[in-house]
Amino acid sequence: MVQRIEIQLTAHVADDQWSWRAAGAREPRGVVANALVPDGAKEGDVLKAEIERSLEGIEITSLMASGPAKGAEQPKATIELLGSGRQQTGVSWSLAPKAKRSGPRRDGDRPPRGRDGERSNSTRGPDRGERSGASSGGRARPSSGGSARPEGRGRPHVPAQSTEHRNALLASLDSAQLAIAEQLFRGGIPAVRQAIDEQNAQARSEGRPPASTEAIMGIAEGLVPLTTLAAWKDRAHTAQVAGKETRLRDLRAVVASSRSVSLDEEGKAMAKALRESLDQRVKSLSDDWVARITTALDEHKVVDALKVASRSPEHSTRLPAEVATRLAQEAGEAMTKETDPRLWMSLLDAVIDAPVRRIVKPQGIPPEADVEIAARNAAGLVPALASLLGLRIPPPPPRRVVHRP
Repeated sequence: MVQRIEIQLTAHVADDQWSWRAAGAREPRGVVANALVPDGAKEGDVLKAEIERSLEGIEITSLMASGPAKGAEQPKATIELLGSGRQQTGVSWSLAPKAKRSGPRRDGDRPPRGRDGERSNSTRGPDRGERSGASSGGRARPSSGGSARPEGRGRPHVPAQSTEHRNALLASLDSAQLAIAEQLFRGGIPAVRQAIDEQNAQARSEGRPPASTEAIMGIAEGLVPLTTLAAWKDRAHTAQVAGKETRLRDLRAVVASSRSVSLDEEGKAMAKALRESLDQRVKSLSDDWVARITTALDEHKVVDALKVASRSPEHSTRLPAEVATRLAQEAGEAMTKETDPRLWMSLLDAVIDAPVRRIVKPQGIPPEADVEIAARNAAGLVPALASLLGLRIPPPPPRRVVHRP
């Protein structure tokens, strides 16, 4: 599939080749034919490249001028992270009880903090909406609500993450399984192993025998399918409740992840409903996209039609053949020798970004130096310009054949 990236020329390695690297990278990545490099390009220049990826590597098919290198002299930005970063699941628990604080508490003392920066549950009361029970040997009660509040404040259109299914699962487990399941929700099997190591290290320091790793891991492996299914159902339920407020990429991620989960009947019904919702939304966006292009062409706004065509709602969305043909034809007919140079340049910029650029056939080029230079630089992306300028576009380099033993 054709992609566009920015590359930086690093050296003229031969009469007919340049070495290049991705803009901002350190090491050279490959070579490109000199015939594809715009006139006047020099070492260190950043160019826009159209590439094709294959098992043999990256193949550059065309180049055009761009801006300065992304990695050169760029000011560093600082991102401020707000919130604790701790995921609240509606149940508070501890794999093993922490050592109690000895001695009286002085004014100004604060409860000790855990590894994640939050105050330990052993020195504070239960949070609103959750009850600690695993650390005292009792059963943890799920939170009363079916969903947790979204992280942060003042963020509209962010659906609350449901915890209904994980709370239902936790409520059905015995005390031996509860803490293990909660660790699985937090970080899967690696989180369980880490908790075992920490608990056994504390046991050794206190002269107590360590817990049986094999027994705990056996329980954990048996709970993995249940926790994975409950976590997916919560994500699916959140997407269903949010409806159109769910971002398309989030909806697609939930649908795609359903293929890696062992679904029960309820889960299969949820996956089917979400898949149908995804298909409807994608089709609606595609139809609206094509309609806006057609409307712009009907109103003789070719530049607007090209710009809309360059912003497809989905990377896999393709223009219908009849719309693509009409768009390319009208763009080519608008680019003549008599066209105002500024309008011609606007059309060229829009054509370069449009998916129909290779089939656009400009009728002529205004006789101005700046316009001719721009047309020459864009000849690799719009092949019809090469014939107007008397240039020959070299064929792409042959694909390398990998001989496997």
